[in-house]
Amino acid sequence: MPTQIQNRRTANAIRILAMDAVQKANSGHPGAPMGMADIADVLWREFLKHNPKNAKWANRDRFVLSNGHGSMLLYSLLHLSGYDLTIDDIKNFRQLHAKTAGHPEFGYADGIETTTGPLGQGIANAVGFALAEKTLAGQFNKPDNAIIDHYTYCFLGDGCLMEGISHEACSLAGTLGLGKLIVYYDDNGISIDGEVEGWFSDDTAKRFESYNWQVIKVDGHDQNAIRQATKQAQAETNKPTLIICKTVIGLGSPNKQGKEDCHGAPLGMDEITLVRETLGWANSEPFVIDDEIYQAWDMTAKGQRAESEWNAKFADYQTKYPSEAAELQRRLSGDLPSDFEQLTSDFIKACNDKGESIASRKASQNTIASLLPHLPEVLGGSADLAGSNLTLWNGAKGVQDHAGGNYVHYGVREFAMTAIANGVALHGGFIPYTATFLMFMEYARNAVRMSALMKQRVINVYTHDSIGLGEDGPTHQPVEQVASLRYTPNHFTWRPCDTVETAVAWKMALKTKNAPTSLILSRQNLAFQARTDEQIADIEKGAYVLAKEKSELQAIIIATGSEVELAMTAYDELSQAGVGVRVVSMPCAEIFIKQDKDYIEGVLPPNVRARVAVEAGIADYWYKFIGLDGKVIGMTSFGESAPAKDLFKHFGITSEAVIQAVNELI
Repeated sequence: MPTQIQNRRTANAIRILAMDAVQKANSGHPGAPMGMADIADVLWREFLKHNPKNAKWANRDRFVLSNGHGSMLLYSLLHLSGYDLTIDDIKNFRQLHAKTAGHPEFGYADGIETTTGPLGQGIANAVGFALAEKTLAGQFNKPDNAIIDHYTYCFLGDGCLMEGISHEACSLAGTLGLGKLIVYYDDNGISIDGEVEGWFSDDTAKRFESYNWQVIKVDGHDQNAIRQATKQAQAETNKPTLIICKTVIGLGSPNKQGKEDCHGAPLGMDEITLVRETLGWANSEPFVIDDEIYQAWDMTAKGQRAESEWNAKFADYQTKYPSEAAELQRRLSGDLPSDFEQLTSDFIKACNDKGESIASRKASQNTIASLLPHLPEVLGGSADLAGSNLTLWNGAKGVQDHAGGNYVHYGVREFAMTAIANGVALHGGFIPYTATFLMFMEYARNAVRMSALMKQRVINVYTHDSIGLGEDGPTHQPVEQVASLRYTPNHFTWRPCDTVETAVAWKMALKTKNAPTSLILSRQNLAFQARTDEQIADIEKGAYVLAKEKSELQAIIIATGSEVELAMTAYDELSQAGVGVRVVSMPCAEIFIKQDKDYIEGVLPPNVRARVAVEAGIADYWYKFIGLDGKVIGMTSFGESAPAKDLFKHFGITSEAVIQAVNELI
């Protein structure tokens, strides 16, 4: 135990609040907050540039608690430094509707920059923050005014480093030279199962040095050493820095410090009494912090001065560079350019006039090439598949070569790519998009979920969307993935059938501020579908009548993506046979079900029970639209290796199967 621990009143306040809150909730993790209190004390009171009275100040430093199970560390810091987080909020830890949730939740309380808890994703978010800062600075800073200039600080633990995403993200951070990323590793040697040396024996320093990081080792309870290491980290502008802090988990707990006992469970009242004696807090009731400690912690005046200084700097920037200042403000607000609606409408009309029958991945590339020159806030990237995802365009500039670039070559890092994009979106000033094959969304799945949970505008481009990718076989042919995405709350999944629907899907993805969007795109060419202006307008509603019945309505065919063409072929034959059938294209089911009742029933009249859904994905999803008495032409197994045309025939996803299903139902 470090000497003079009783004199570290500001750090000990964190320890007291953390253990008291966990004890009252009878749930939580006191060990990490108590072990990292000295590091947090130095960083937050001496280095972190932030304003508790304006948690969204654009040029604030970002702080990420990647080891989010130690959430009481962050809550204590926010409360002590002057954010809108009261002692009652601390007492309400882990209770229903509390600002102080079980893990830091973005949007619940001011000062929480990102939701953390799934280990490893916080450090990946931090890489995204640092990437956004560097790229935004490259786009807006001037020789006489560095208007974007802040650090990203991150705490992490052994669990984060064991998760594979930390390798993906930190490797890329070193390659990109993100010098304003500073990470503190809580090297306490303990995880839930005990001492980690039995399952985590990496040489972490060498690992990060190989990533092109600066690595510094310190005693995590030597505040002067932490202070000097932080200064050294700030001085290194070409590499991110990992500060390895050797700590004692649960420091201050005489019987439980250094043991797994204090990792994820309350200390117990008897042990808390001993902690109070050890920390010189014996005469205080739970949750009581002396006024002089609050005064030492209060960062309000310091934060307001820092923001005022930046505001003066921005006023000078506005005077000298008015157009850039206005553009920066627009982008930080998340607003699209004023001509966005006209721009997209013109492009959609051009797609309709041209009538091309091309793959929707190619239609997506055409959309990117047309829209992105007018949307400098879009920061794209692909996981080593740009030539297949077709996300590169002639205006793309890699961030590895251009300080103010607009494209990230993520390498084969699907999980980190998506979590980094979440950090970019959270930072502000950018709309990120990612890209990979739909099958490899599975690697990124938890980060996609976090985008939705945090309500972030992240666009996922997923190509090679079905058995239609052909010869690569079942390992690469997605079957259940689209349904999984559709079932994700606060997430929109678009599977367009041609160039026009693809353009509309991109438009809606860019417009959707508070949710991520996944674009599900084909490898193979898709037939263009002719439409009226009214039908084009209705695409934005998620589903619409593409082909109206020519006689009294008897049956409805619902289709998406490449299978719309099959539905239209079936429609022609059935109509010629006198069957009253309509085709509904449903590129985004999640948007369709949000429409008003009249529109929904206008597209899918409830009295028409003869319904067939056709999609080259898992069949089960569609019963919500067709009822148990309907029929689905879809997949009930994994795919096979063969040319696409042979696979569709083999699995019975054909116009003939649609016709047969309709005839059986009527």
